[in-house]
Amino acid sequence: MKREELFRRLQDDLLIFDGGFGTELYRRNFFVNTSYDELSLNNPKVVTAIHQSYVDAGAEVMTTNTYNANAASLAQFGIAAQTEKINHAAIACARKAAAGKPEILIAGSIGPAGKKNLASARDQAQYLTGGGADFLLFESISSLEELETALSAVPENDQIAFAVSFVLDSDARLADGNDFERITEVLQNAASSPAAVGLNCGNGPETTLAALEKVMAQTALPVIVQPGSGVPKSVDNRFMQMTTPEYFTTYSMRYMNLGARGLGGCCGITPAHIADMVRSLKPLAKGANQKMPEIEVRTADELPAIPLAEKSSFGAKLAAGKFVKLIEFTPPKGFDLSATVEKAKICAAAGIDAINIPDGPRASCRISQIITAIEIQEKAGIETIIHCCARDRNLISLQSMILGCMAKDLRNILFITGDPPKLGDYPFSSGVFDVDSIGLVKLQSRLNRGIDAGGQLLGNQVRTAIVSGVGADPNAIDMEREYRRLEEKIAAGAEYIITQPVFDPPVLLKFLQNIRRNFNIPVIAGVWPFASYRNALFMKNEVPGVVVPEWIMKAMENAGDKDAQRECGIQIARKILNEIRSEVNGVATSAPFGNVNTALAIFK
Repeated sequence: MKREELFRRLQDDLLIFDGGFGTELYRRNFFVNTSYDELSLNNPKVVTAIHQSYVDAGAEVMTTNTYNANAASLAQFGIAAQTEKINHAAIACARKAAAGKPEILIAGSIGPAGKKNLASARDQAQYLTGGGADFLLFESISSLEELETALSAVPENDQIAFAVSFVLDSDARLADGNDFERITEVLQNAASSPAAVGLNCGNGPETTLAALEKVMAQTALPVIVQPGSGVPKSVDNRFMQMTTPEYFTTYSMRYMNLGARGLGGCCGITPAHIADMVRSLKPLAKGANQKMPEIEVRTADELPAIPLAEKSSFGAKLAAGKFVKLIEFTPPKGFDLSATVEKAKICAAAGIDAINIPDGPRASCRISQIITAIEIQEKAGIETIIHCCARDRNLISLQSMILGCMAKDLRNILFITGDPPKLGDYPFSSGVFDVDSIGLVKLQSRLNRGIDAGGQLLGNQVRTAIVSGVGADPNAIDMEREYRRLEEKIAAGAEYIITQPVFDPPVLLKFLQNIRRNFNIPVIAGVWPFASYRNALFMKNEVPGVVVPEWIMKAMENAGDKDAQRECGIQIARKILNEIRSEVNGVATSAPFGNVNTALAIFK
């Protein structure tokens, strides 16, 4: 495979790599006094079985069991003379596992080597190339010396594509102190150019995320991310290994959102981790790449969209520039909505403008948000905003849902892409993701003009009148991407924005300043009160996209007993609201653990 082919493959699609290999060999009772590389030659069934487990998990790149298969390393076991055979055997094991799946690539793994082992590294690169590897992957580079050795080991005349992968700290520095800017300089001056750069191993997913932020800003090459499981964390004086498959997938989603084009794992990451990631992220990646189909529509067939002020009471308030107050209710499990309706009545009496209702939040199974909204509007007399998630329905079902909303006078929808199913309670549920949130807004814009996704008329002078909203994250890791996607949402027809919960007012104010340079669109800020220190800790550590400043964590921790912590959470939310009120068009808050009085208290 030539450089251009690998570069294009990474650019065109999210490419899934396998996980750790040494970890899997150790789990099969091959201890560290064994040459793991030699196992490809003298125990190929075990090596092939590990590759097969990654193929079954959905990996699209098999990394050969050759991390230390160079003469200098093998000499420690007295088997340097077997170097070429071991490398060829390793490729054969990977090929056997990938049999019948030509789309699977074989990456020839080469571990770090210093200058004194340059000859060994060169020989190994030639053996892997001659043995049929699709590309070379120089892994775990931790110094410029190791990088220079890797670049010198690349076969001449661009015989084969290669990638270089680094062990970086959270500041994107190598162990020798050089930063990624220096790495980029070396790569630019090299005789051969890699098809991609990577981050692997390191101190776990969290450190890798911090490094990736800096790497993405400094390279135009595709980036491959393969974190190790990292070291255990201390939680309440217990040491816990945090990198479960779901935890790994959550971070992998963040890598993907930052722009990583290859995702996999390193030490401690197993086939179960890769399977979880594939199940969750592949559909999500497809939805991001899937655009609403272009259709030809005669201008005469299109109806003008109904003005915002005429669509709903909520729309009229936005159009008039009124400050709106929203409270989010999570639909209950089960099907008894009586308590939810009673809480909605309390909100209506308190002057809340609308109830905000999520659609399967965190990929959990709850009663339909549409049925919940109908009950609230009909029995509590307060308008609702329902979320519509791209995860669970195809285009046909989405259109049917929207038409049903019109029939029951549900005029306000917030369009979101949604969490992958494995980030919730149902690991074997699949995500649909025919489109993402941008595609959903485009779909709604067509329906508001009387045209469905296929270009067909809804009927004679028939159109929907939905107020289309979208989400935004002022705390996004990649703000350039966030602004770009928000611009696409607004161009598609979004009429208002609700932000993720914001706990740091300057971050929100900067976000608003950047948005309003180009757009005049109502922004409703998420301001949530914490119910307790534990609640704040959960939001900080476990909810993607939420950033909680340390001053809030300290205030909540030092507040006292549970009631004092709740009151502290309310006071913090009030403080944030006071700082941003003049800059936003409204506030969306949440009733923590269903306590509507806590949510209402921030408006007093």
